[in-house]
Amino acid sequence: MSTTTTKVMERPTSEELLSDCESGISGPNSNAAETTTERRSPVDCGELTTVGEEERIHQIIREKLLAGGALSASIEAVRANAFSSMTKKAKLQAFEIFAKAAEKESGCCSGANVRYAWFGASIDDIATVLSQGFLPCMIRKDGIHGHGIYLSPDHFPLGSVKSAVGDENGVRHILLCRVILGKTEVVPPGSGQWLPSSGGFHSGVDDSVSPTNYIVWSTNMNTHILPLYLISFRLHSSPGGEERIGGGLGYRKPTSPWIPFTALLSALAKCLPPRTMRLIADMYRDHRERKISRRELIERMREVAGDELLAAIIKAHRTKPHHHHHPYHRRNDISGGQTQLGMLIRSKQESEHPSSSSSFSLHTPY
Repeated sequence: MSTTTTKVMERPTSEELLSDCESGISGPNSNAAETTTERRSPVDCGELTTVGEEERIHQIIREKLLAGGALSASIEAVRANAFSSMTKKAKLQAFEIFAKAAEKESGCCSGANVRYAWFGASIDDIATVLSQGFLPCMIRKDGIHGHGIYLSPDHFPLGSVKSAVGDENGVRHILLCRVILGKTEVVPPGSGQWLPSSGGFHSGVDDSVSPTNYIVWSTNMNTHILPLYLISFRLHSSPGGEERIGGGLGYRKPTSPWIPFTALLSALAKCLPPRTMRLIADMYRDHRERKISRRELIERMREVAGDELLAAIIKAHRTKPHHHHHPYHRRNDISGGQTQLGMLIRSKQESEHPSSSSSFSLHTPY
C-alpha cells in the first residue's frame, strides 16, 4: 500500500503527531457525534469543532506548541477543521491526490514528504485561510528565503507564533497543518525565488538538515497545505509587561561585550557574498526606519549570517584593544532564539543621531 494513503476524515493518531517522520496524511474527524460544532469560534468559518482538553490530540498539540518551555503561553482552545461540507471534502481528497503525485515525482526515497507544520497570521488571515484558502496577499514578500507561504516545522513553532497577531483581547491564533513538501531545495538567504528552481523540486527549506522554515510556493499554496487544527492561545507577560516568546526570557540585563555595527559589517563583508551583504544592509535600514523591530532585526541577521559566524566576529573583536565605551551598550541587550544568542542594538543613540552607527553584542549562555 502506498505510504501516502489518506485516512480520509480521521484525526491523526497520537503516534502520528508525536513522530513526523512518516509521510501519511490525516484529516480531523468530522463525526458530529464525537464533537460539537463550535458556534462561538473567534474565527467564524462555519466548520470548526471543539477538541476537548481531555482528548489525547489536545494534549499532544499543547505539548508540541509549548515544547521545551520555548513558549510561555496558555492554550485557550483547540478547534478541528471538520471537513464536513462538499467543498472541504473535495479539498481533502485533492490533497491526497497531490500527495500521491508528489510521491511519484519525488521517487521512492523521499516520497511525498508530508509533514505537520504551523502557520501563524492575523485573525482575519486565519479566517480567510479556513474559509477560502490562501490568497496572494499572504505571500511573504519580505521573506529571507524567497517569496512564498512560510510555515514552521511542528517541533519549532516559534517562527509562526511570532507571525500570529493578537486580537483585541490579546488572543492569538495559529494553524496546525499538513504540508506536502515533496522534494525540497535549500533557498539561500536573500533569494528572490518564487517558484521551484526546476521541475524536480516542490518546495523550499532554509536548511537541508534542520529546517526552521518550510516555503510553499504560490502555485501550490492551496493544494499542498491542508489546515487541520486552529489553536487559540494567549502569551504570558514578563514582570515588565513584555510578552514572553523564546524561552520566556524577554528582555534582560546584558552581560556580553558590544561591537560597533560598522565593524560588524566590515567583518561580515569579508565572509559573505555581496548579495547577502545587501540583504543585511536592507534589514538594518528597515530597522532604522522603524519598519521592523529590534527583535526582528536580530532574528533575521542570525538567520542570514549564522550564530557561529556572528559569535566568532564578536570573539575576535574582544581581543582588540578599545579605548572608547558607548553609554548605551549596557541598556538594550535582547536575547532570543533557540541558542539564546543575544544582540544589542543601541537604538537610543541612533534615534537621537540617525547618522551615527549602532552597536550590538552577542552573548552565549553558560
